[in-house]
Amino acid sequence: MGDILSLKESVLFYLDRSGGLLKLAEDCTPFNDPQQNEAVYRFRISVNPSDVIELDPILGDCILHEPLKATALFQSVCFLSIKTLNLIERIHTESQVNIILKLTHLPPFPEYTLDLCAFPGGYGPMMRPVAMEGLVIAMTRITKYTQGARFLCTDDDCPCSTGFHHVRIHAPGATESATVRNDFSCLICSSPLKEDVKFRVLGDKQLVELIHVKALDSLSVWPQNSLRYQSVTLFLRDELCNSMRIGRIYRVLGIPAHVHQWPNIIWSVEANSVQPLEPVYPHKVSDNFQALLTATACSPWRFSAVVANSFGSSVVPPGLYNTLKLSLLLSLVQSRADATDIFHSLDLLALTTDTLIIDRLMAHALGLAGRGVRHQPSGEMFASLSRDKHGAGTANIHAGSALLATGGICMLGDLGCYRRDKMDAVQSGVLESRTVSVFIPGKKYGEDADQQLSFPVQCSFWALADTMDASRRSGRTECILLGTAEMGPVPAPLAEAFGLVIQCRDVRGEQALLAQTFHTLRQAVQPGEPLYSSCTMYTTQDYRELLAHAQALQVELSHGAAKMIHGYYMASRRIRSDQCKGVKVSVASIKLLISLAEAHCKLCLRRTVLEEDAVVAVLLCENSITLRHGTSALVIPPDAVFPFDLCEPDSLLRRDVTLEQLHQNILHFIYAYAPGADTYITEE
Repeated sequence: MGDILSLKESVLFYLDRSGGLLKLAEDCTPFNDPQQNEAVYRFRISVNPSDVIELDPILGDCILHEPLKATALFQSVCFLSIKTLNLIERIHTESQVNIILKLTHLPPFPEYTLDLCAFPGGYGPMMRPVAMEGLVIAMTRITKYTQGARFLCTDDDCPCSTGFHHVRIHAPGATESATVRNDFSCLICSSPLKEDVKFRVLGDKQLVELIHVKALDSLSVWPQNSLRYQSVTLFLRDELCNSMRIGRIYRVLGIPAHVHQWPNIIWSVEANSVQPLEPVYPHKVSDNFQALLTATACSPWRFSAVVANSFGSSVVPPGLYNTLKLSLLLSLVQSRADATDIFHSLDLLALTTDTLIIDRLMAHALGLAGRGVRHQPSGEMFASLSRDKHGAGTANIHAGSALLATGGICMLGDLGCYRRDKMDAVQSGVLESRTVSVFIPGKKYGEDADQQLSFPVQCSFWALADTMDASRRSGRTECILLGTAEMGPVPAPLAEAFGLVIQCRDVRGEQALLAQTFHTLRQAVQPGEPLYSSCTMYTTQDYRELLAHAQALQVELSHGAAKMIHGYYMASRRIRSDQCKGVKVSVASIKLLISLAEAHCKLCLRRTVLEEDAVVAVLLCENSITLRHGTSALVIPPDAVFPFDLCEPDSLLRRDVTLEQLHQNILHFIYAYAPGADTYITEE
């Protein structure tokens, strides 16, 4: 008894020193409303285990290893405080006080960490808090549960037939039947108890499935392994509901518990606190790229050109598909979505006659993404429903590839493998609205009314289309200047929904084909050996560090870049509306231009978006629009960003000269067709 009193004194002293008593008094104020008359009063108290251990090691050990006992101690102290200070007049018994201890953190030791990779081996039954990190792959709607209920004795002569002597409160891991049932008996006379339904207190609950983030490797491009990953079910209650989103990574403190649902025993975790887990980006760039950055400092375009030229040398020879490789790198740089950031998607559609090589190049780039998911045509892209198996009686919403790729890349692959309805859904439901809608029929999942939920899509989509068969069927050759490039099996509205459309062809013709053939044969004969001396200095790890560092850069738009983007948008919108009936340059184009310019700036490791970055964005965007709708007054070559083969000694200098000329052409185009351009562009 003395030990219990000592622990209660420590609880009171901690609440007083940490401000918990003052917070308790503030929380009691709403309960004094005359119209509120409840059986249970719920209070949430923040507890710092480190501070408690310094104050009383025994109490700290109790919080970390016997949370139910610690909760009972805090319940008793809070009840006495409420009665002594007369904070709530309608509280009569200690059982009416429902205390939730919110732990601020746990000691950083393995004993307090639940590794979802190793789960459930070695963990056995436990009722103590643990920390875990995982990715949300499924969740349910918010449903109701019983926080507390009042029971009365059926014997009128028993003192428990009135008052609040029998009050049951939800405990971590308990099912609904543990709180509300018809077979409870009185502790005094053993007569049956009957619930006083008007005093039942309801709360919100939501079920969430977590899985280790490494489980996504099985959906990416990495080789399949023999490991199996098992998800963990979290119970979120009351203020924790809606604190987690599908596709995000979180750090959760919770209490594992076994839920007995005859004849099964289900292992779950009662969440205590939830915190979004931000990815850690390395702030370093390899010495090789640092040396390249110094060597190319004389030009704002050379660093990104060399980086793109050498990228993917294990798949294609240097110099092939440079425009596509640069676009993939720009998309990777923008593939970051934190909890507070807006995701700038860079959706990419590649038109090619060699789907195998382009697919491999995209897969290689996908492996460098912070999160990359390769969608299979037979899989679920958006979301699917199933009935919850944990007794919630509602629908469980499972994430598809688009939601699992949150903050990264979702690679669709060859669109020729998709049915028309799937492509229409991608166009209207994802690329245009950037949301996934899930319809939940109420009758099927135990609800009175149907419900429709929407989830934001925050990932970039990569796809490719085979144009060879389409060209043969149409019997015409491609003419980019006239805008008659075949889109293969891709409907025109779907191609329009993609931000960038890149035609993957090489002007070198047979020479490029021979280079690719030599590359493939050499890889087959000498696997693992470097094929090109110029690319051996830039390893895959170098690219991974470069992209991670570039993603973390915070950039701002310069005045010149903003004027060029705005002027090109206004001029292009005006000229295409006049020349091409039915062609409308949407407002999304300005977002695409800004995103491209920012991505190129980050890839070049700068913090200010220059006018030269805007030039690259305009050229990529104009090439994409030309493929779909034909040329405008701004006539640029098909591969304007890479007009020359960079293998020649003076190719970088020649490219700078050409890009500078295109820069001037863009300014003349803006001056001629953008309203008010003469106020910020001086005609030379």
